[in-house]
Amino acid sequence: MTFENAIHAFIRYLSAVKQYAEHTTKAYTNDLMQLHESVCAHTDQSMTISSITKEDLQFYLSGLIQHGMAKRTVARKLAAFRAFFKYCVQSGWIEQDPSVALAFPKLEKPLPVFLTEKEVFKAIETIKTDTRQGMRDRTILELFYGTGMRLSELIQLNLKDLNFHDGTVRVTGKGSKDRILPIGQYCIRTLRQYLAKRAEFNPESSEPALFLNHSGKRLSARSVQNIVKRWLAGVSEKVQLSPHVLRHTFATHLLDRGADLRAVKDLLGHESLSTTQVYTHLTVDRLRRIYKQAFPRAESRPAEQG
Repeated sequence: MTFENAIHAFIRYLSAVKQYAEHTTKAYTNDLMQLHESVCAHTDQSMTISSITKEDLQFYLSGLIQHGMAKRTVARKLAAFRAFFKYCVQSGWIEQDPSVALAFPKLEKPLPVFLTEKEVFKAIETIKTDTRQGMRDRTILELFYGTGMRLSELIQLNLKDLNFHDGTVRVTGKGSKDRILPIGQYCIRTLRQYLAKRAEFNPESSEPALFLNHSGKRLSARSVQNIVKRWLAGVSEKVQLSPHVLRHTFATHLLDRGADLRAVKDLLGHESLSTTQVYTHLTVDRLRRIYKQAFPRAESRPAEQG
């Protein structure tokens, strides 16, 4: 099996079997084809996958770091290589995985960016709902903040995914796994108001998508990102004003109000509890600041005994 053919087979596997999102498979493709180009630069372009060594990978990744590539990006590429070579071993094309012995670069894990309750409420209430676009935009922000769903999950929503009787919405997360999320009364009311205006985008459209663009087609991820950034920029000076900020905000506010960490994990659709635990750092830091400001003996030190 040639290196290039193995890459193509792996990408088909991710798309057809694992059902990864299109942007994820594109990222894997780019990472692997860049590795292929580097390794094959001075060798036969039809080299087999079994000829790739640990040293080839080490040389390539070290070069990326030396040229200033962020360690986080290098770590992502190594994760892609590990998934690829694991697939090659399972397919019987190689006996040993050359990426197993490679260590991930040490990363400083940044804390998630989130907004205050005041900022979120102001952003939502700022949106005028006398137009179909305004009503749609407000509903999008309400859903992001009220459920913590991902951008990919929101743009896939169809009308049939709403259940007003139960007060829930069904989303399709990573790995095509469905989960049911509760939606509050404020969000239900906003959704009903939006649905009353939804047909105005295109009365002739039979599009099943919940959120539509001006042509009556499913709203794109880029459009949703721009909508969220536009409204959040009016209430916050933070740089990363994306739908993911509202997801972080949802989780942080739940934990601030005493929600169980495992319940938040299930709502977010995380596979591991360790992924959710990053939000506990935010809440503990905030509690520490409040404690220092409010408790008169917080900064006191015991007197030295002579």
